[in-house]
Order: sequence, then C-alpha cells, then structure tokens
Amino acid sequence: MFRIGHGYDFHRYSAECELYIGGVKIAHDVGLAGHSDADVLIHAICDACLGALAKGDIGQHFPDNEARYHNISSRHLLKEVTQMIGNDGYSIVHLDSTIIADKPKLSPYITEMRKTLAADLGVSIDAISVKATTKEGCATEGMAAHAVVLLEKRA
Repeated sequence: MFRIGHGYDFHRYSAECELYIGGVKIAHDVGLAGHSDADVLIHAICDACLGALAKGDIGQHFPDNEARYHNISSRHLLKEVTQMIGNDGYSIVHLDSTIIADKPKLSPYITEMRKTLAADLGVSIDAISVKATTKEGCATEGMAAHAVVLLEKRA
C-alpha cells in the first residue's frame, strides 16, 4: 500500500535570525523568523510526511506555543516524524521538494541538503530531490517550500 502527502510552508525574512534550509546553515544577511529555527524546507517535508500518515500537521505535533520547541532545530522535528513513519509500518520511497526564494542562491547547498535530509530520514540520497526556484522578484518578504512524499507500507 502506498500513501502520498504534500506539505507547504512559508516564513518571513528576519535580520535577527540565522538561515537554515534543509538542515544546512547558510550564510546570508537575513534568516527566517519562526518559533523553531524556521527551516522552511524541513517544515514542508514534515507536513508532507504527516499528511501521508493522515496525522495532521506540524503545528499539531510541535505547537509554537510550547516553550520546548522554541529555537529547536527542525532536524529534531524531522527525526521525530521519521520515527512516526517507522512506527506506523511505512518507509519513504521518494521525496520531491522545491524551495521558492530569490535570495540567497541555493544551488551550491543542494547536495549538502540532500545528504542531510537523507541521513535524518534514514533513506538513500537517491530518494531525495531538492530543487530551488525564484519568485522572479515578486513578494520578496519571505521564503516558501513545497514537498511531496511517497510512503510504502512495509511487508
């Protein structure tokens, strides 16, 4: 049995925050504002995985009004979601994701993101796709990400 899930996330830029995308720290003059480290890509991936499991969304499992999630690494959240996938008897077949941002240029970081995500999800790097595109200068106040995941029930 297969299940598919889609995730989307958006965070505003903030000069007071560091930038983490796909679990990778990226040198840039602004980061993303959020209760956690605001890793927009990992948040979209978590939502995709939770959606495929029919377990709601990231806000239900890791509420932004709980102090224990303040400034937490999104990689920690992803590892918890990965554990949920395994506990429900599923494994990840493939993850496809897209980051939407005009700046910074993300292509130099894509391979490192794929490696980091593959390690946290417990899959081969070949099962992870990360792409980046721009907004063509429109709506430059933040960064967004989409993710689609395919899960398979283990025999």
